[in-house]
Amino acid sequence: MFGFLFDFIFPKRSLQGEEGKLITEEERKRMRVDPVIETSNELRGRDIEYLDRIRAAVPYEKSPLVKKAIHTFKYKRIPGLCDELAQLISEVVTDDRSATLCPVPLHWSRRFQRGFNQAELLADKLESITNIKKENLLKRVRATGHQAWRGRAERLISVKDAFGLQKGKSVPLRVILIDDLATTGATLDACAKVLKQAGAEHVEAWVVAHG
Repeated sequence: MFGFLFDFIFPKRSLQGEEGKLITEEERKRMRVDPVIETSNELRGRDIEYLDRIRAAVPYEKSPLVKKAIHTFKYKRIPGLCDELAQLISEVVTDDRSATLCPVPLHWSRRFQRGFNQAELLADKLESITNIKKENLLKRVRATGHQAWRGRAERLISVKDAFGLQKGKSVPLRVILIDDLATTGATLDACAKVLKQAGAEHVEAWVVAHG
């Protein structure tokens, strides 16, 4: 009953403003997968030291509807878009059940403000789609602010020593970091550094968009 009243007062609107749904069938068809894969050699070429691969469903700037979906999901706090975004990721990844899914953590203050960690919601959904185990291996030990507003040099500084291992966690040999977006790769690389120092041999990232 409450949900009905809420939808009546604040009707759902799709990515293009259509009332009644978070996403229409037409929008869903337009959110086509266009994989972006960065290999270890490519990452090392731009000074990403620890991360071994990035797999993204789409290039960020060339996928306007996905870009809007990510922004709506994260900044307008619409967790209902998670399933659509996780499905996009699932279409470009491999079946690696020897690995463990690990969401990129938020600082507690940002999580409180947003109400959820978008990376954790994506990881939960991907666990159900892929049957790859998910585990929260990492914690963010200090707030780093909004990365989207920073250049590469500032991002590298802001995430330095910002992550740590959750107490009592044993790190598997293969870890897959989950997040919504990869830009410079600084955050993902900072996470990969902690994981490799704790014993991981291969760390890659699965994200919705790259760029």
